[in-house]
Amino acid sequence: MSTPPDDHEVQRLRQQADALRAELEETNQGVLALYAELDQQAEQLREVSELKSRFLSYMSHEFRTPLGSILSMTRLLEDGMDGPLTDEQRRQVRFISTSTSELREMVDDLLDLAKIEAGRITISPAWFDLMDLFSALRGMFRPLAEGNHVDLLFDDPPALPMLYTDDKKLAQILRNFISNALKFTPNGQVVVSACLEGEQSVRFSVRDTGIGIPAELQSTLFEDFVQVDTPLQKRLRGTGLGLSLCKRFAELLGGHVGVDSVVGEGSVFYVVLPLKLAAEASHADA
Repeated sequence: MSTPPDDHEVQRLRQQADALRAELEETNQGVLALYAELDQQAEQLREVSELKSRFLSYMSHEFRTPLGSILSMTRLLEDGMDGPLTDEQRRQVRFISTSTSELREMVDDLLDLAKIEAGRITISPAWFDLMDLFSALRGMFRPLAEGNHVDLLFDDPPALPMLYTDDKKLAQILRNFISNALKFTPNGQVVVSACLEGEQSVRFSVRDTGIGIPAELQSTLFEDFVQVDTPLQKRLRGTGLGLSLCKRFAELLGGHVGVDSVVGEGSVFYVVLPLKLAAEASHADA
Protein backbone atom coordinates (compact mmCIF):
# COMPACT_ATOMS: atom_id res chain seq x y z
CA MET A 1 0.00 0.00 0.00
CA SER A 2 1.14 3.48 -0.88
CA THR A 3 1.38 5.95 1.93
CA PRO A 4 -0.60 9.19 1.71
CA PRO A 5 1.48 12.33 1.01
CA ASP A 6 2.51 14.26 4.09
CA ASP A 7 1.43 17.82 4.79
CA HIS A 8 4.62 19.24 3.33
CA GLU A 9 4.06 17.45 0.00
CA VAL A 10 0.41 18.53 -0.10
CA GLN A 11 1.43 22.11 0.52
CA ARG A 12 4.02 21.94 -2.28
CA LEU A 13 1.44 20.55 -4.75
CA ARG A 14 -1.01 23.25 -3.80
CA GLN A 15 1.61 25.91 -4.39
CA GLN A 16 2.38 24.43 -7.80
CA ALA A 17 -1.31 24.35 -8.68
CA ASP A 18 -1.74 27.97 -7.53
CA ALA A 19 1.27 29.05 -9.57
CA LEU A 20 -0.05 27.23 -12.64
CA ARG A 21 -3.49 28.76 -12.17
CA ALA A 22 -1.97 32.25 -11.87
CA GLU A 23 0.10 31.66 -14.99
CA LEU A 24 -2.98 30.52 -16.91
CA GLU A 25 -4.95 33.54 -15.76
CA GLU A 26 -2.11 35.83 -16.84
CA THR A 27 -1.97 34.06 -20.21
CA ASN A 28 -5.75 34.38 -20.64
CA GLN A 29 -5.56 38.08 -19.83
CA GLY A 30 -2.80 38.47 -22.41
CA VAL A 31 -4.85 36.63 -25.02
CA LEU A 32 -7.90 38.78 -24.26
CA ALA A 33 -5.78 41.92 -24.50
CA LEU A 34 -4.40 40.71 -27.84
CA TYR A 35 -7.89 40.01 -29.15
CA ALA A 36 -9.00 43.47 -28.03
CA GLU A 37 -6.01 45.06 -29.77
CA LEU A 38 -6.68 43.08 -32.95
CA ASP A 39 -10.34 44.11 -32.88
CA GLN A 40 -9.30 47.73 -32.42
CA GLN A 41 -6.83 47.54 -35.31
CA ALA A 42 -9.42 45.82 -37.53
CA GLU A 43 -11.93 48.57 -36.73
CA GLN A 44 -9.32 51.22 -37.53
CA LEU A 45 -8.58 49.51 -40.85
CA ARG A 46 -12.30 49.40 -41.65
CA GLU A 47 -12.59 53.11 -40.85
CA VAL A 48 -9.55 53.95 -43.00
CA SER A 49 -10.89 51.84 -45.87
CA GLU A 50 -14.31 53.48 -45.57
CA LEU A 51 -12.77 56.95 -45.50
CA LYS A 52 -10.68 56.15 -48.56
CA SER A 53 -13.71 54.81 -50.42
CA ARG A 54 -15.79 57.84 -49.45
CA PHE A 55 -12.99 60.18 -50.50
CA LEU A 56 -12.63 58.47 -53.88
CA SER A 57 -16.38 58.51 -54.37
CA TYR A 58 -16.80 62.19 -53.43
CA MET A 59 -13.76 63.23 -55.45
CA SER A 60 -14.98 61.31 -58.49
CA HIS A 61 -18.43 62.86 -58.32
CA GLU A 62 -16.96 66.35 -57.92
CA PHE A 63 -14.75 65.86 -60.98
CA ARG A 64 -17.43 64.42 -63.24
CA THR A 65 -19.53 67.60 -63.48
CA PRO A 66 -16.77 70.00 -64.63
CA LEU A 67 -15.32 67.37 -66.96
CA GLY A 68 -18.72 66.91 -68.56
CA SER A 69 -18.99 70.68 -68.98
CA ILE A 70 -15.58 70.85 -70.67
CA LEU A 71 -16.53 68.08 -73.09
CA SER A 72 -19.80 69.84 -73.91
CA MET A 73 -17.99 73.11 -74.61
CA THR A 74 -15.41 71.42 -76.86
CA ARG A 75 -18.22 69.83 -78.86
CA LEU A 76 -19.89 73.24 -79.29
CA LEU A 77 -16.60 74.74 -80.44
CA GLU A 78 -15.97 71.92 -82.91
CA ASP A 79 -19.50 72.32 -84.28
CA GLY A 80 -18.76 76.01 -84.97
CA MET A 81 -21.47 77.39 -82.68
CA ASP A 82 -19.38 80.55 -82.10
CA GLY A 83 -17.98 80.71 -85.61
CA PRO A 84 -15.63 78.57 -87.66
CA LEU A 85 -12.30 77.45 -86.23
CA THR A 86 -8.95 77.54 -87.93
CA ASP A 87 -7.13 74.27 -88.44
CA GLU A 88 -4.83 75.01 -85.51
CA GLN A 89 -7.75 75.96 -83.24
CA ARG A 90 -9.58 72.77 -84.19
CA ARG A 91 -6.45 70.73 -83.41
CA GLN A 92 -6.14 72.37 -79.98
CA VAL A 93 -9.82 71.83 -79.21
CA ARG A 94 -9.54 68.15 -80.12
CA PHE A 95 -6.51 67.88 -77.87
CA ILE A 96 -8.53 69.33 -74.98
CA SER A 97 -11.42 66.99 -75.75
CA THR A 98 -9.17 63.90 -75.89
CA SER A 99 -7.37 64.80 -72.65
CA THR A 100 -10.66 65.47 -70.89
CA SER A 101 -12.12 62.15 -72.07
CA GLU A 102 -9.06 60.31 -70.76
CA LEU A 103 -9.33 62.09 -67.42
CA ARG A 104 -13.03 61.22 -67.19
CA GLU A 105 -12.16 57.55 -67.81
CA MET A 106 -9.70 57.71 -64.92
CA VAL A 107 -12.36 59.28 -62.69
CA ASP A 108 -14.84 56.57 -63.66
CA ASP A 109 -12.27 53.88 -62.80
CA LEU A 110 -11.65 55.45 -59.39
CA LEU A 111 -15.39 55.67 -58.76
CA ASP A 112 -15.86 52.00 -59.66
CA LEU A 113 -12.97 51.05 -57.36
CA ALA A 114 -14.53 53.02 -54.51
CA LYS A 115 -17.88 51.30 -55.05
CA ILE A 116 -16.31 47.85 -55.10
CA GLU A 117 -14.28 48.43 -51.94
CA ALA A 118 -17.32 49.88 -50.19
CA GLY A 119 -19.46 46.92 -51.25
CA ARG A 120 -21.85 49.03 -53.27
CA ILE A 121 -21.53 47.38 -56.69
CA THR A 122 -24.75 45.57 -57.52
CA ILE A 123 -25.00 42.72 -60.02
CA SER A 124 -27.98 43.09 -62.36
CA PRO A 125 -28.17 40.02 -64.61
CA ALA A 126 -30.50 39.66 -67.55
CA TRP A 127 -30.93 37.44 -70.60
CA PHE A 128 -29.30 38.85 -73.75
CA ASP A 129 -28.00 37.82 -77.15
CA LEU A 130 -24.28 37.93 -77.80
CA MET A 131 -24.77 39.43 -81.27
CA ASP A 132 -26.46 42.46 -79.72
CA LEU A 133 -23.45 43.01 -77.46
CA PHE A 134 -20.99 42.74 -80.35
CA SER A 135 -23.09 45.09 -82.46
CA ALA A 136 -23.09 47.72 -79.72
CA LEU A 137 -19.32 47.43 -79.22
CA ARG A 138 -18.70 47.65 -82.97
CA GLY A 139 -20.67 50.89 -83.20
CA MET A 140 -18.98 52.34 -80.13
CA PHE A 141 -15.43 51.77 -81.39
CA ARG A 142 -15.99 52.52 -85.08
CA PRO A 143 -14.97 56.22 -84.74
CA LEU A 144 -11.76 55.21 -82.93
CA ALA A 145 -10.80 52.54 -85.44
CA GLU A 146 -11.46 54.64 -88.53
CA GLY A 147 -8.57 56.63 -89.93
CA ASN A 148 -5.76 54.72 -88.20
CA HIS A 149 -3.62 51.75 -89.13
CA VAL A 150 -5.53 49.16 -87.10
CA ASP A 151 -8.49 47.08 -88.26
CA LEU A 152 -11.05 46.29 -85.56
CA LEU A 153 -12.77 43.01 -86.42
CA PHE A 154 -15.55 41.05 -84.72
CA ASP A 155 -15.58 37.35 -85.51
CA ASP A 156 -19.03 35.87 -86.01
CA PRO A 157 -19.52 33.73 -82.91
CA PRO A 158 -20.70 30.14 -83.17
CA ALA A 159 -24.29 29.32 -82.27
CA LEU A 160 -24.46 30.16 -78.58
CA PRO A 161 -27.44 30.10 -76.24
CA MET A 162 -28.77 33.28 -74.65
CA LEU A 163 -26.49 34.48 -71.86
CA TYR A 164 -27.69 35.31 -68.37
CA THR A 165 -25.28 37.72 -66.73
CA ASP A 166 -24.73 41.45 -66.18
CA ASP A 167 -24.25 42.59 -69.78
CA LYS A 168 -23.17 46.10 -68.74
CA LYS A 169 -20.25 44.82 -66.67
CA LEU A 170 -19.32 42.32 -69.38
CA ALA A 171 -19.38 45.18 -71.90
CA GLN A 172 -17.16 47.24 -69.58
CA ILE A 173 -14.62 44.41 -69.44
CA LEU A 174 -14.57 44.05 -73.22
CA ARG A 175 -14.43 47.82 -73.75
CA ASN A 176 -11.33 47.97 -71.60
CA PHE A 177 -9.69 45.06 -73.45
CA ILE A 178 -10.50 46.58 -76.86
CA SER A 179 -9.41 50.09 -75.85
CA ASN A 180 -6.06 48.80 -74.59
CA ALA A 181 -5.57 46.67 -77.69
CA LEU A 182 -6.18 49.67 -79.96
CA LYS A 183 -3.82 51.86 -77.93
CA PHE A 184 -0.94 49.39 -77.95
CA THR A 185 -1.28 48.17 -81.53
CA PRO A 186 0.52 50.67 -83.80
CA ASN A 187 -0.61 48.75 -86.89
CA GLY A 188 -2.28 45.47 -87.76
CA GLN A 189 -5.57 44.31 -86.32
CA VAL A 190 -7.62 43.75 -83.18
CA VAL A 191 -10.02 40.80 -83.27
CA VAL A 192 -12.89 40.25 -80.83
CA SER A 193 -14.33 36.74 -80.59
CA ALA A 194 -16.34 34.40 -78.39
CA CYS A 195 -16.62 30.63 -78.09
CA LEU A 196 -17.88 27.98 -75.73
CA GLU A 197 -15.47 26.73 -73.08
CA GLY A 198 -16.67 23.40 -71.82
CA GLU A 199 -20.42 23.05 -71.56
CA GLN A 200 -21.29 25.81 -69.12
CA SER A 201 -18.94 28.70 -69.88
CA VAL A 202 -18.11 31.12 -72.68
CA ARG A 203 -14.73 32.68 -73.43
CA PHE A 204 -14.53 36.23 -74.80
CA SER A 205 -11.17 37.09 -76.34
CA VAL A 206 -9.57 40.26 -77.67
CA ARG A 207 -6.55 39.43 -79.82
CA ASP A 208 -4.17 42.07 -81.18
CA THR A 209 -0.97 42.31 -83.22
CA GLY A 210 0.51 44.93 -80.90
CA ILE A 211 3.72 45.37 -78.96
CA GLY A 212 3.15 42.41 -76.64
CA ILE A 213 3.92 42.07 -72.93
CA PRO A 214 7.02 40.42 -71.36
CA ALA A 215 6.24 37.11 -69.65
CA GLU A 216 7.59 38.28 -66.29
CA LEU A 217 5.08 41.15 -66.19
CA GLN A 218 1.95 39.26 -67.18
CA SER A 219 1.18 37.93 -63.69
CA THR A 220 0.90 41.47 -62.26
CA LEU A 221 -1.16 43.09 -65.02
CA PHE A 222 -4.47 42.67 -63.22
CA GLU A 223 -3.30 44.24 -59.96
CA ASP A 224 -4.24 47.78 -58.89
CA PHE A 225 -2.22 50.64 -60.41
CA VAL A 226 0.07 48.36 -62.44
CA GLN A 227 1.30 49.65 -65.81
CA VAL A 228 3.75 48.15 -68.27
CA ASP A 229 6.84 50.33 -68.58
CA THR A 230 7.26 50.85 -72.33
CA PRO A 231 7.89 53.96 -74.48
CA LEU A 232 4.34 53.64 -75.83
CA GLN A 233 2.92 53.37 -72.29
CA LYS A 234 4.69 56.60 -71.30
CA ARG A 235 2.71 58.46 -73.99
CA LEU A 236 -0.60 56.83 -72.98
CA ARG A 237 -0.80 57.20 -69.25
CA GLY A 238 -3.82 55.97 -67.33
CA THR A 239 -4.67 55.04 -63.77
CA GLY A 240 -3.52 51.45 -64.08
CA LEU A 241 -6.94 50.44 -62.73
CA GLY A 242 -8.68 49.27 -65.90
CA LEU A 243 -7.45 45.67 -65.92
CA SER A 244 -7.78 45.41 -62.14
CA LEU A 245 -11.45 46.41 -62.42
CA CYS A 246 -11.90 43.87 -65.23
CA LYS A 247 -10.63 41.15 -62.90
CA ARG A 248 -12.94 42.22 -60.09
CA PHE A 249 -15.97 42.46 -62.35
CA ALA A 250 -15.23 39.03 -63.82
CA GLU A 251 -15.02 37.51 -60.33
CA LEU A 252 -18.33 39.15 -59.40
CA LEU A 253 -19.83 37.46 -62.47
CA GLY A 254 -18.45 34.06 -61.43
CA GLY A 255 -15.60 34.03 -63.94
CA HIS A 256 -11.97 34.96 -64.40
CA VAL A 257 -9.65 36.90 -66.70
CA GLY A 258 -6.27 36.12 -68.21
CA VAL A 259 -3.69 37.07 -70.81
CA ASP A 260 -1.37 35.34 -73.27
CA SER A 261 1.25 37.51 -74.91
CA VAL A 262 4.50 37.44 -76.86
CA VAL A 263 6.66 40.55 -77.14
CA GLY A 264 6.64 41.87 -80.68
CA GLU A 265 3.81 39.58 -81.80
CA GLY A 266 0.76 40.66 -79.83
CA SER A 267 -1.52 39.73 -76.94
CA VAL A 268 -4.77 37.95 -76.21
CA PHE A 269 -6.80 39.18 -73.26
CA TYR A 270 -9.75 37.01 -72.32
CA VAL A 271 -12.57 36.65 -69.83
CA VAL A 272 -14.34 33.36 -69.12
CA LEU A 273 -17.86 33.58 -67.67
CA PRO A 274 -20.59 31.04 -66.93
CA LEU A 275 -23.42 31.00 -69.45
CA LYS A 276 -25.80 31.58 -66.57
CA LEU A 277 -24.89 33.54 -63.48
CA ALA A 278 -25.53 31.63 -60.27
CA ALA A 279 -28.59 32.80 -58.34
CA GLU A 280 -26.63 33.60 -55.17
CA ALA A 281 -24.18 35.77 -57.13
CA SER A 282 -26.95 37.66 -58.89
CA HIS A 283 -28.40 38.78 -55.56
CA ALA A 284 -25.09 39.65 -53.90
CA ASP A 285 -23.38 43.01 -53.79
CA ALA A 286 -19.68 43.27 -54.39
